[in-house]
Amino acid sequence: MTDRTRRRKAGVPKEITFKTKPAIALDHLRWACAAGLPRGVVLMDAGYGTDTALRGDITALGLSYVAGILPQTSVWTPGTGPRPPKKWSGNGRPPKLLRRDSKHRPISAKKLAIGLPSHAWHKITWREGTAERLSSRFARVRVRPAHRDYWRAESRPEEWLLIEWPAGEEAPTKYCLSTLPANIGFRQFVDIVKLRWRIERDYHELKQEVGLGHFEGRSWRGFHHHATLCIAAYGFLVSERETIPPQKQPPPSCSRKLQFPKLIDRGDPPLRPERHVPNSIATVRRRLNAALVSTLSRCPCCIRPISRRSR
Repeated sequence: MTDRTRRRKAGVPKEITFKTKPAIALDHLRWACAAGLPRGVVLMDAGYGTDTALRGDITALGLSYVAGILPQTSVWTPGTGPRPPKKWSGNGRPPKLLRRDSKHRPISAKKLAIGLPSHAWHKITWREGTAERLSSRFARVRVRPAHRDYWRAESRPEEWLLIEWPAGEEAPTKYCLSTLPANIGFRQFVDIVKLRWRIERDYHELKQEVGLGHFEGRSWRGFHHHATLCIAAYGFLVSERETIPPQKQPPPSCSRKLQFPKLIDRGDPPLRPERHVPNSIATVRRRLNAALVSTLSRCPCCIRPISRRSR
């Protein structure tokens, strides 16, 4: 972004400067709060969750978060925390910084997880998957994040540390810090944490069904126009999907029994013969495409006249 020639060629505005991903995310959150949008829980993977300053700024906005962290993230074990500042001797400025020493130190999230007793782990199921219901082993404890708190005058408040350790794995696989209420139910807690799959699903559908990943230009304006149109189209598809009555929830382990699209013409099979889900984004998009094409006099792909029968 510092190459003036490349910036000018791509049409990047002069006021645009480099920002890290956490800084961009925080700007979006501040804008959403200022715009009065409904508030929810901020879900972050470890790429954002390891940023201690970002988590603190989200808390300052009055928002709760669930942030993925790395196994080596340092925390204070339940019921412990940094030592208070030294007593003032009467000379100089009164000490204000928290303390730790060789015998009183935080430990890593992984070390804390491995040391938990067996009764701390619970098997929890959160939703129906492709072939079966999704479940895993979880443990949760109240901890204090310890990242460089020796430069702070006050200890950080307690928050949840959620650990996932699937059966058969040699070590825990996922760690999360969360400022959700202390009295939240375990099952509800896991349900909220696992909502990140919806974000991944939305991103997948934006690329696969709407064409977000198809842009091959090199200009700033072109990319943002393309991304804006894709997001607007996806929002429209989501709003159209809301008009479809909810389908009856299938019983467990029956997702493989979904019907394939009906084959009308054996010489012209569906482009993507996948299992049919009535209210999926792919299905809504295909229905809208078919409805739009039926109003045209010629096919937008081959320019052949569309007969009334094919409409």
